[in-house]
Amino acid sequence: MKRVMIAISLCYGISMGVVADEAAPSVSVKRLALESANRIALGAIEACRKQGIQIGVTVVDRDGTVQAVMRDTIAAQITVPISRMKAFTAANFNAATSALKSRANTPIGQIDGLVMSAGGLPVQAGGQLLGAVGVSGAPSGETDEACAQAGIDTIIDDLEMEM
Repeated sequence: MKRVMIAISLCYGISMGVVADEAAPSVSVKRLALESANRIALGAIEACRKQGIQIGVTVVDRDGTVQAVMRDTIAAQITVPISRMKAFTAANFNAATSALKSRANTPIGQIDGLVMSAGGLPVQAGGQLLGAVGVSGAPSGETDEACAQAGIDTIIDDLEMEM
């Protein structure tokens, strides 16, 4: 009888270990707060203004859903949809859109809604994708990207501290 009880105990312990190793039925996902998205967008606009450039900027959550959109006073209207597509692309690839230029003329680069030119950056903290920002309107994509980075820089310390 004692052997049976030991065997049952061992089996029970082993089965509990299997349960503990199974995937959780849900996951926790960090996202940018609206206030954070607004700070990023305003930071990008302010960085480009210092250079005399008017831009449109869009901040999206980690899924590519728009959280904040700003267009500086005289920035062209087309800057808004372009900035949205850059942000969407950066979020979905978790990469700077400038790093995707070589894929622009491939089948994936031709998917509607993607823009694989400089100006979109993922927003990451603590090794997690939180969202992305896209900028359009500067004379070059590199300047768009620098303004996007300036927007992220306005809040990155707060994001890292939270993680």
